[in-house]
Amino acid sequence: MSLMANLYVGQSGLQTSQNALNTTAHNMANIDTEGYTRQQVSQGTRAYQTLEKKNECIAWKQIGTGVQYNNCKQVRSEFLDSSYRKESGRYAFYDVSRKCLEEVEDQLQEMNGSEFATSINNLWTAVQELAKDPCSAVAQSALVTRANEFLTRAKSVYDGLVSYQDNLDATIEGIVDNINDYGDRIRQLNEDIVNIESGKEEKANDLRDERNKLLDKLGELGKIDYYEDTLGNVTVLFEGSSFVTTDHVNHIGIDRTLVSSVGYATPYWEYAARREYDEYGIEYIASIDGGHVYNLEQTVSSTTDTDIGKLKSVLLARGDHNATYHDITESEDYYNTNIAQSVIMNVEAEFDQMIHNIMTAINKVMEDAESNPATLDNTIGLKSDYVLFVVANDSDKLTYDIDEEHPAGTIDTGFTIMNSQVNPILLKDPTTFTFRNVDGSEDTATMTALKEAFNKEQYTLNPNVASRNNFISYYNALVSQVANSGDVYNSIAAAQEQTVTAVDYGREQIVGVSSDEELEYMIQFQNAYNASSRYINVVSEMLEHLVTTLGS
Repeated sequence: MSLMANLYVGQSGLQTSQNALNTTAHNMANIDTEGYTRQQVSQGTRAYQTLEKKNECIAWKQIGTGVQYNNCKQVRSEFLDSSYRKESGRYAFYDVSRKCLEEVEDQLQEMNGSEFATSINNLWTAVQELAKDPCSAVAQSALVTRANEFLTRAKSVYDGLVSYQDNLDATIEGIVDNINDYGDRIRQLNEDIVNIESGKEEKANDLRDERNKLLDKLGELGKIDYYEDTLGNVTVLFEGSSFVTTDHVNHIGIDRTLVSSVGYATPYWEYAARREYDEYGIEYIASIDGGHVYNLEQTVSSTTDTDIGKLKSVLLARGDHNATYHDITESEDYYNTNIAQSVIMNVEAEFDQMIHNIMTAINKVMEDAESNPATLDNTIGLKSDYVLFVVANDSDKLTYDIDEEHPAGTIDTGFTIMNSQVNPILLKDPTTFTFRNVDGSEDTATMTALKEAFNKEQYTLNPNVASRNNFISYYNALVSQVANSGDVYNSIAAAQEQTVTAVDYGREQIVGVSSDEELEYMIQFQNAYNASSRYINVVSEMLEHLVTTLGS
C-alpha cells in the first residue's frame, strides 16, 4: 500500500473516533433524560485490499484499509422491556383495586363524622327501649326518629358509593383517549423511523426512545403484544386485537347507551361496530356486539394474564350499574359472573341487602301485629299502610337482564335503599301505631318478635359465604370483608410494585447511562483519536522526507 493510501487509513481512524466521542458526549448530556437509552458505537474493518491469490488454500495477500463506523445502536433488552410492560400493567391493575377498597372503607366507616354502625345500634336501642314500655309516646317517637336517621345515613353511604362509581366512570374516557393518542403517535413514529433508516446507516435512536416510552405507558393501561419488522415498524396488539399496524390505528370508542342502563362508558373497537343509517341518512352505531374490548365475565387470574392494565381494573371496579340486593338474591350464577369481581357493585349489593332485610323484617312484624291499627279497625285501611318503611316508587322496575327467567323490566325494585322511605303516616304522628291490643293491654308479643328479628342469625353476605349473621353482626362482617380484601389487594400491589422495581432496575443497568463508564469510553476514544492523528503525522513526515530527498 502506498504512503498516500495510508493517509486514508489514518483518516478513517480520526473520523470513527470523532463519531464515537460525539456519541459518548450525547450519552453524557442525556444522563438524566427520562426514557433515554444509552447508545453505543459499532465499529468494523473496512474491506481489505487483496494483492495476490497464489496460495488461496493458505492465505491471501491482503492489506487493511482502516476502520469503518458501522452504526450507532441502542443498548436494550427485549426480554426486560416485555417483562416491565407486563408487570407494570399488572401493578396498575391491583393498585386501582387497592385504592377502590380504601375509598369503600372510608364510606362505610365514616359518614358525617359518625360511623354508620352507630345508626344501626341506635335503631336497635330504640327497639329495646320500646319493648320496655310499648305504649310510651316517647319510645314510639324515638323508634320512628331512629328509623328515619338509619335510612338517611344508609342513603348517604350508598350515595357515596354511587358517586365514587361516577368518578371512576369519568376517568375511563380519559384513559381511552390516552390509549388512542399513544397509538397515533406510535404510528407516526413508525413512519418517521422508517424514513430515516431506510437505505441509510443513520439510526433514529431518539425517536426509538420516544416510541419505547409510549409502549411503556401503553403497557400500564392494558395488555399489549408487539413486534418490530425488518423495516423498523412496530405493530401493536391491545388486549389481543390489532391496534397499531404499519399504515393505520384501530381506535377504541366509548358507548354510553347500548350497554349500560345508567349511561356508564363501555369501550369498544370502532372498526367492529355495526353501523346503520337513519331515515335522514345520518350514520349511527346500531350495535357493538363482538366489538367489546374486554370480556369482564372472565375470571381474573395471573396465570391467564387477565389481571393486567389500569383500564380493565377501573371497568371491573366500577361495574356497569348501581347494584342492589336483587343482584345477590335473584341468581347465584349472575352474582358470581357479573357482581363478585366488581369492588363497588359487590359492596353496594351487600349493603343494600342488609338495609332491605332490616326494613323487611321490621315491616313483617308490624304488619302481623295484633296492635296494627288496621287490625284493630279494619275500616281505616290495609295493615301494610301502618308499617315503618314504605316503597317510594311502586312503578320502579329493574332495567337489566339477570338471566332467561328474569328478562329486563320484569322485577319490581321494591325495598332498596334508594327506593324506600319512612312511612309518612308515622312521621306525621309516631303514636299512630300505639302497640296496644284491642283489650287495652300492651302488645308484648310484637315487641318480642321485633327483638327476635334483630337477633336471629339467618343472613349471609352473599352466596359464597356460609357464616350467618344477625342485623348487628352483618354490618361488622361486611366491614371485615372489605378490610380483608383491602389487605389482600394491598399485599399483592406491594409485591407487584417490588417486582416492577426489580425489573426496572435490571433494565436501567442496561439502558441507563453510567457517567463512570462513559468517561472511560471518552478516554479510550480520545486516545484512539490521538493515535490516529500521530499516525497521520508520521505518514505525512515520511512523505515530506521522500519528496524533499527526491527533489534535491
